[in-house]
Amino acid sequence: MPHLRSWFQRLRDITQQGRALLQSVVADSALDPFPLRRSLPGYGKRTFAADARAGFTVALLDIPQGMAYALVAGLPLQYGITCSAIAALVGPLLASSRHTIFGPTNATAFMVFSYFAAYPQLDRIGMMPLLVFMTAALLIMGAFLRVADLTQFISRTVMVAYVTGASILITVNQLPVLLGIPAEVLQASGKLVITFPGHVQRILTHLDHASWLSIAFSVLTLGSFLSFKRWLPRWPAFAITIILVSLLGLIPTAFGLHVTTFSNATFTWSELLPPFPDFISSGALADASRLFGLAFALAFLATLENSAMSKTLASRTNQRVDPNQDMLALGASNLACAYLSGMSASCSLTRSALNHASGARTGFASMWNGFCCLIGALTLGGAVAYIPRSALATLVVCVAVSLFNKRHILISINATRSDALVFVVTLFATLMLPLHVAIFVGIGVSIVLYLRKASRPSLVEYEFNEEGHLTEARQGGRQHPAISIVHVEGELFFASADLFRTQIQRSCADPNLRIVILRLKNARHLDATCAMAIEELVNVLRADGRDLIISGVVKDLYRVLKDSGLVDVVGKDNIFPASPSNPNLATRNALRRAQEILGIKDADVRIYYDPSKQPKT
Repeated sequence: MPHLRSWFQRLRDITQQGRALLQSVVADSALDPFPLRRSLPGYGKRTFAADARAGFTVALLDIPQGMAYALVAGLPLQYGITCSAIAALVGPLLASSRHTIFGPTNATAFMVFSYFAAYPQLDRIGMMPLLVFMTAALLIMGAFLRVADLTQFISRTVMVAYVTGASILITVNQLPVLLGIPAEVLQASGKLVITFPGHVQRILTHLDHASWLSIAFSVLTLGSFLSFKRWLPRWPAFAITIILVSLLGLIPTAFGLHVTTFSNATFTWSELLPPFPDFISSGALADASRLFGLAFALAFLATLENSAMSKTLASRTNQRVDPNQDMLALGASNLACAYLSGMSASCSLTRSALNHASGARTGFASMWNGFCCLIGALTLGGAVAYIPRSALATLVVCVAVSLFNKRHILISINATRSDALVFVVTLFATLMLPLHVAIFVGIGVSIVLYLRKASRPSLVEYEFNEEGHLTEARQGGRQHPAISIVHVEGELFFASADLFRTQIQRSCADPNLRIVILRLKNARHLDATCAMAIEELVNVLRADGRDLIISGVVKDLYRVLKDSGLVDVVGKDNIFPASPSNPNLATRNALRRAQEILGIKDADVRIYYDPSKQPKT
């Protein structure tokens, strides 16, 4: 009985500690539970009219784009419309930006398609609610942990290459539909196609099954869309083109010609809700494990898209946005979509820009857009039967091509060699690997190249001049040194540990050397890996009858040395803190300590010289 009471006491203590930790995280997150309330004071008729007009304008793009992105993801068309409606209704309640529009996007939709194309045995529709729920959970957790702040460390070159590659894949993926190649013919080949060469080969081998009527409607759709964009730019070109081409599609039918439409993809209001996320079946845990990588990639990509768009619009309106608050809004939107839509939501770049250009003033514009999309979802289920498949595929290609940013591509390629390499590797990975893997390949390469740049600490030759000041040494002024002063300047973290160790070992190669003084006044970000390297250096030197002294230790550096136990290893007598008033005082004291260890009053002093620093002749 006492044992059971003790067990319950420990459980209660753990529960209280967990609750206190959770409360601390929530308090530190500084998230607002209802930022939309700031728009309520002074919300009058003019603001309402502006928001309603912008919301209706965006809905005319949102409804057909939602269907198009559902087509890209390989999901029922109604999933795209309901995702546009639900995300647009829920997002503004928690978002800090007044103009962003949440819903399906090209990049996230094709990421979903790419994953399930690689695993065709999976039940795509049945697993989507669980996937969206997991994405929502990661976004909400990340918002409270303020993970969105880390997006500023992701190279823009990675996103440019990823979007470029995804746009290319979306285009080639829609070409069979655009050309009228029957889906049954493509499926009969039985080949798994997720890469760019695979898509191209599939198209070329099935060109003989192309339909001239589908090609004609593709050309008609492209001409209509481009004409509206050029001559009537204020009109909703996307929606008008679909309506126009759908009406024209009735003409061939009257003459007995068959136009492939979405006649088998109609839906009613009772079919809008997806199956609920599965948490209790025997395979739920296995499904969650399988989908975690994709959910993480979707959450990551949605955060990047939202951060980029919200900051762009905020710069135009002088509005201050909180990326973590918007990450919470994305999480809430996806949570609602998991039960009411079945498709993941992100921040739409095109619809957000249109919302701002249409004069939206508050987040209510997004909600009016959501209401319009919801009405469309409830009423347009039968109308999709008249939309030619090649027409919608052509519009998807038009949207994909619009994502190409020639200026950004040129900057990424020409700015630096590192950026060019990151762009090429990310683009290649996007075209050859599943998208949820490719984006992290690009990020990994960019981080590795940055660490390579930052991991080169500078070692400069120093000496005390006639006036007693520590200055850069002159070449040829060292003879019979007993003490080496190694001036380290730069980053001392894990990526620089090997280079740091190699350079120090080169300095210690002199058999006459007895004492090494590490001058770390300008060294930064010492971590565990370099701390281990310093400890190894101490052990090697002392095993050979030598010693190590550290000078110029600033406060943060000393904390790392103390916490890692290096203060005890090196010895407090061999560590000399930096003096703000006299930068060279610590090194002079270290030199005196070296002379004391050697038992001499005036030792020859050798400053380590990095050959790469030799002046060019």
